[in-house]
Amino acid sequence: MSPWYDTVFGLIARAATDLPADVEAALSCAAQAEAPGSNAALTLQAMLDNIRLARANRRPLCQDTGALLFWVEAPPGVSPTAFRQAAEAAIADATAEGLLRQNCVDTLSGRNTGNNLGAGSPTIHWEECPGETVTLSLILKGGGSENVGAQHSLPDARLDAGRNLDGVRRCVLDAVVEAQGRGCAPGILGVCIGGDRASGYAESKRLLLRPLGLRSPQSELAALETRLLNEANQLGIGPMGVGGNTTLLDVHVGCLNRLPASYFVSISYMCWACRRHALEAAPDGRLLRWR
Repeated sequence: MSPWYDTVFGLIARAATDLPADVEAALSCAAQAEAPGSNAALTLQAMLDNIRLARANRRPLCQDTGALLFWVEAPPGVSPTAFRQAAEAAIADATAEGLLRQNCVDTLSGRNTGNNLGAGSPTIHWEECPGETVTLSLILKGGGSENVGAQHSLPDARLDAGRNLDGVRRCVLDAVVEAQGRGCAPGILGVCIGGDRASGYAESKRLLLRPLGLRSPQSELAALETRLLNEANQLGIGPMGVGGNTTLLDVHVGCLNRLPASYFVSISYMCWACRRHALEAAPDGRLLRWR
């Protein structure tokens, strides 16, 4: 068995059962910011209890274990085929063990594939990069949060949104209002400005890998992130839509070049169970360290 198998299996297990420390800390802070005994405080405390139980019992954080989205940054010579073969074997075994639920359905027949494998599953973003090690990241993205993603083409007369950062702001806040609690708030947003319809959504999901609280290196985007987070949390939607002070945990905004005729705003919503982890591996797949 390829060393990639053990590495990917371990990554899947950790992502499914062990919420990242920055997300857990943000939820804990959110719980303390709510009125004691309120619906919002009780909801957030239930989330924190769920996190501890999942970690202690090595059980999935959510009944929807999500779509598997991998990002691989590898030096020349690492085989994408070998990685995919090992990843597919690890996914099938993780499903059999209950770390992943049977979550992949053939669209035409409606039949579940039973092992989370099939056309388009898993999604692997592969980038050849200089260096001597491989960086491997994984997000498990549930269907509830995926359903409330949004994409706008500016200008948008309905929102009075022009082709500028204020127009982007209007699009993002509209997406939050439309989602309400259906994306399992408090959520995390990845927002890509520009690109085409496909690349914009792909980048918006990649932005979800960024640690909470880390602002964009571009000052105008960093300012927009802070404003959007503050304004979204003044909407009163709150955890799971029950009302409260915390509708979002963070907003990450990025930018791609665009065609002159197009100005897309692509918004990916991540639920409170932001299941993402990353590691460094040797070119042969051996785990070196967790990131």
